[in-house]
Amino acid sequence: MTPLSYRFDVYKVKNLPIFPGALFKSNGESYDILSIVNPMFHLDEMVYRQNGGVHLSTSDLLQRGSSSQHFGFATLTATIFDERDLWRQTKTAFKGYKKMDIHMKHMKYKFVPTWWFVFILVSNIGLVLFTCQYYNESLQLPWWGVLVACAIAFFFILPIGIIAATINQAPGLNIFTEYVIGYLCPKLLVANSFKVYGYIIMTQALTFVSDFKIGHYMKIPPQSMFMAQVSDGNTCGSFGVHHNCMVAHGKIPHVCDTSLLLPDSPWTCPMGRVFFDVSVIWGFVGPRRIFGTKGEYSNVDWFFLSGAVAPLLVWLAHNAYPNKQWIHLIHMPVLLGSTAMMPPATTVNFRSRFIISFVSGYIIFKYRLDW
Repeated sequence: MTPLSYRFDVYKVKNLPIFPGALFKSNGESYDILSIVNPMFHLDEMVYRQNGGVHLSTSDLLQRGSSSQHFGFATLTATIFDERDLWRQTKTAFKGYKKMDIHMKHMKYKFVPTWWFVFILVSNIGLVLFTCQYYNESLQLPWWGVLVACAIAFFFILPIGIIAATINQAPGLNIFTEYVIGYLCPKLLVANSFKVYGYIIMTQALTFVSDFKIGHYMKIPPQSMFMAQVSDGNTCGSFGVHHNCMVAHGKIPHVCDTSLLLPDSPWTCPMGRVFFDVSVIWGFVGPRRIFGTKGEYSNVDWFFLSGAVAPLLVWLAHNAYPNKQWIHLIHMPVLLGSTAMMPPATTVNFRSRFIISFVSGYIIFKYRLDW
């Protein structure tokens, strides 16, 4: 779709590079974000109108659309194909029922008390609420935004967890949370930290459970796993990341500044630049001025609807032709989920991943299984 959109000049994208992760003016020049930021880190609407709106490249637009589709694919697929598992897991979770598999029967260790999890949950939410309230001028996120982000993560963790357990891919809540905060708190640059709380809470929870599952199979005591993850993984990891960032900014000249770095420099910080662009699009300028009624990319919102309709069509086809087993193998989150990292990933990463997966997962598995 990217070459076709570029070929037919959809949204006048020929004025822009076809595949960068950046923001542009309508003539293809890089957008000077600092020029539209006022001293309070709010959007200067007068300067923004003078400069013109933010424009996205073809690949960026399609990536936003495919991410929207992926969210619809994941939620509806889990709802219509795994509704029994959803309901059963929800009931057993609240009843505290623990299914005894063969690994659990062999383990003679104590379980992790529920209050350990509750304590970490309540204390962390309390710390986040205090931080956002006390440093509100800097963080810009109101206290109720934290609660909304937590509610979103809690609501979607089970259906997305089922998808992750089925296909080993966990669809993110990044686009959904960005839309929500973009409409609730427009014109705020830093308030997009809402995405971190809504998206990362769910991602970290699923990673936490996945690590626990590995430890379960390896017969590691659950309480030891818990303490290792909390103390070593989270605490030490947080300080380690912070220390590395401080060292990088202090020792590496022009780190992350692509305009001043050498062309072959590895210190371009692609994930950081993507996160900044996302903060500008969804938090600072706001989705209404780009993808809403005031923007020229409003048709991208139709990807949400297509993402919800596509799994329904597969479900209807499967019910209409129950003997056709191949229909049930059509899994929409798998088809487009791999594009979630574009950008900063490029088409080179995508093509190489497809080729290696096809060769190893189909050709070798079918014709050289003894390998």
